[in-house]
Amino acid sequence: MVKKRQEGPKGGQAVPEIREVAFAALAGRLAGVEVLTLAELRERADACLLATPHRPGFHHLLLLDVGRLVHSVDFREHVLAPGDLLWSRPGQVQHFGDLAGAEGRLVLFESGFLDPATAAAARVEDWYGPAVRRPQGAAARGVAAAMRQLHEEFGALGGLPLEIHVEVLRHLLAVLVLRAAHPDGQAGDDDGACRASETYLRFRDAVERDFTRSRRVADYARTLGYAPRTLSRATEAGAGVGAKEFIDRRVLLEAKRLLAHGDQSAARIADRLGFADATNFSKFFQRRAGTTPIAFRAAVRSGAGAAA
Repeated sequence: MVKKRQEGPKGGQAVPEIREVAFAALAGRLAGVEVLTLAELRERADACLLATPHRPGFHHLLLLDVGRLVHSVDFREHVLAPGDLLWSRPGQVQHFGDLAGAEGRLVLFESGFLDPATAAAARVEDWYGPAVRRPQGAAARGVAAAMRQLHEEFGALGGLPLEIHVEVLRHLLAVLVLRAAHPDGQAGDDDGACRASETYLRFRDAVERDFTRSRRVADYARTLGYAPRTLSRATEAGAGVGAKEFIDRRVLLEAKRLLAHGDQSAARIADRLGFADATNFSKFFQRRAGTTPIAFRAAVRSGAGAAA
């Protein structure tokens, strides 16, 4: 993959953008899914690509077996230990730390490879889902067994007719993502939890749609027909933060992505995110991120990254 370059705003030296990475199956392999070990990843992948921020257009589901691995997802650094499961989704900016000494299995898959019912049940499009899960006990054994079976079947190409092999992989991947989505084995059957979840999901979707137009909880409450306090309680239950914090985090994430991906000025980004001017945007960013927009952009492009 070639690093993108773009002219600076005044025709100066071109600045590298974060690379977009599309799913590319190996020759003779299936489109839509791939299973490999971290040892195979080290041998085959571009080490520079892995170590610098990039933006895959597909899911990564990684189960660490041995060692320690640092992995950044959307500018937040996660430290993985054996048994930890990392799930990053299409469009999220990520990069690996040092892979030496880390062993495990990695599944790469496109969203459309799963059947719609499984995708919905596992919430594979939930960009707000936790990047790291730490299943314990029977749940951990179930995840490990599902990953192992999927890996074995992926390597058994030729043992079944191709269309049957694909369906087996699809079903095994479904087992894995469903277990990954529910690592504690809880389905959330409590009525109050279900109501809170529905309220949170409606709010989350509304924020995703409208965060560039409003950062006020009252506006979302009025649109959705809830009291602001109800939204905050539901968001606390669903995401662990209040409604206002949730909105601000989404705005901050988009600001980081825009800063990392291109050379738009602070004024242009402020306009895209609904701020009155660049000064207000810069104050918001510095208060939330602890650094200026320009300093953040420089840090990301130097490979240093930034924690959310």
